[in-house]
Amino acid sequence: MQSDPETGANKVWMLNGDGEAAALSNLPGSVRSRVNGYGGGALTATQDGVFVVSDDQSILFAHGAGQRSQTLTTDTAAYGGLVADPLRRRVLAVRETGQGVIDGRQQLVSVGRDGSLKVLHQGEDFYGAPALSDDGRHIAWISWQLPDMPWIQTRLWTARVSPDGTLEGPRVQPAPRPASIQQPVFSGQELWVLSDHDGWWQPWKLDLQSPASPWEKASVPDRDHANAPWQLAEVHHCPLPGGGWARTHYHQGRGELWLSGSKHPKPVRVAPEFSDFRSLCACGGFLYAIGRSPDHLDAVLRIDPTNAGIVVVAGGEPALPGHVVAHPTVFQVPALGQESTPPEGFLYLPLKPNAEPLALILVVHGGPTSAAYPVFNPLIQFWCQRGFAVAEVNYRGSSGYGRAFRLALAECWGDIDVQDMARAAEFLKAAGYVNGKSTFIQGRSSGGYTALMALSQDQRYEAGASQFGVTDPLQLRRMTHRFESGYLDWLLGNPEDHSQRWQERTPRLRTATIASPVIFFQGGQDKVVVPEQTRMMVEAMQQAGLKPELHWFPDEGHGILKQVNQAAMLEALYSFYQQRLRTIG
Repeated sequence: MQSDPETGANKVWMLNGDGEAAALSNLPGSVRSRVNGYGGGALTATQDGVFVVSDDQSILFAHGAGQRSQTLTTDTAAYGGLVADPLRRRVLAVRETGQGVIDGRQQLVSVGRDGSLKVLHQGEDFYGAPALSDDGRHIAWISWQLPDMPWIQTRLWTARVSPDGTLEGPRVQPAPRPASIQQPVFSGQELWVLSDHDGWWQPWKLDLQSPASPWEKASVPDRDHANAPWQLAEVHHCPLPGGGWARTHYHQGRGELWLSGSKHPKPVRVAPEFSDFRSLCACGGFLYAIGRSPDHLDAVLRIDPTNAGIVVVAGGEPALPGHVVAHPTVFQVPALGQESTPPEGFLYLPLKPNAEPLALILVVHGGPTSAAYPVFNPLIQFWCQRGFAVAEVNYRGSSGYGRAFRLALAECWGDIDVQDMARAAEFLKAAGYVNGKSTFIQGRSSGGYTALMALSQDQRYEAGASQFGVTDPLQLRRMTHRFESGYLDWLLGNPEDHSQRWQERTPRLRTATIASPVIFFQGGQDKVVVPEQTRMMVEAMQQAGLKPELHWFPDEGHGILKQVNQAAMLEALYSFYQQRLRTIG
């Protein structure tokens, strides 16, 4: 699937017999799942075609030969996490019947090539993409219940699949300890999952032929082998043709691809020039993956498991032809006390040789249970080309650093994340990267919340920016979609028991303590951080005698996606920072 930068539409591409990429012309519109608000798993291929979720959430089947696509569903539900079941000429999917706080119920379903829909399992709040064994006789899937999120605690289910496609004997396979389990995959009769009950998302094996079989961990390092599952159908581990495994490891925020097995007595790292790997898939004797790097566009890679040879079959073009690209440098802030895993980040220096940065821009990633990755980001390059240094910080709560680091943010949002941003600023100042007079902070979504909380607590920041950021968690709790309806309680505690904490960590109620200029960007169709969040914050600041700057994009949702709007946002933010730099001399 490839995104059009001008329209934001997602188009499906395929490789022909000669290895050439071509877009499927028999699919109307865009391909996108809206399950949980973040989607994922909007397509899956079979021998003779591809199942996709269209932008209106219908499931379509398109033959690869160019025949007209078939519409298989016409209801109002959203679909995602597609998995082909070729033996039964159908597709498995997660079905969501609504997207509000009250509704949004989910089911695990199958949809036949004739449009027939069958509910396979229901009763859980949320479902992950299922996995089928090669013989089609066993299935596994993940579920979780409110108020948990899938990176906090999930349940692993298995069942037999009867000849008529119904499920027999579904049961939970409990982990040894509370865990976030994700990405079930079959290798023969063995079921493998990524579970963090031992502290890291690592591969564990279960033998379904032995009901009392213990969980057996693969011989892998103590590193996360996946990231937080915001989207369905993420794949970071994959059995290889002829035996062995391909797995993604995260080390210092960087994704590494490793091959292991009979053909590799010792694990072999491949494609070190890439810094993140997603969507691992084995087909025709090869391993395929999406590779990301700091200076090239995303690429579809074909890897020969026998010799680790790599061919870029699509994408991978130089990111900025004819221009120098700023590369990231890993930094780690000094540990506090007995802290075993201090926050880390990536520093990008300005592209003007030997020039002192005009300012340091601290970037707070969203989520907040997500992470910053050292991959090409045109927004960062924009600043480096104009003389700014940029630092992305993986504060406590980020994924990629183990379960304890990720769960440290529980009831501490707006506190330890703010501390870690300040720690990063102080370290970079002490290391000589900034002059101490010009540090800005900005963030998108939950990152905007952290930026606003930082501006209300710390005078070190000369200015800040909230890009569709959270300004009133309690109001958001009442209005957000069901997927995140319990997340805020985990981040801040139950509001009935911790009402004072919620008030203290509401940026809208802290406008009197914000001394620095702030600029806001908001999409008028945002369903995640609803537009009222930004409107209320701007009005509160104006009532406090402040002069916030607001840029409104009526045609955007959660994220500024259209090229023309992204350019407008960057130009406005650049002008805003330049004006502040002139003010402080």
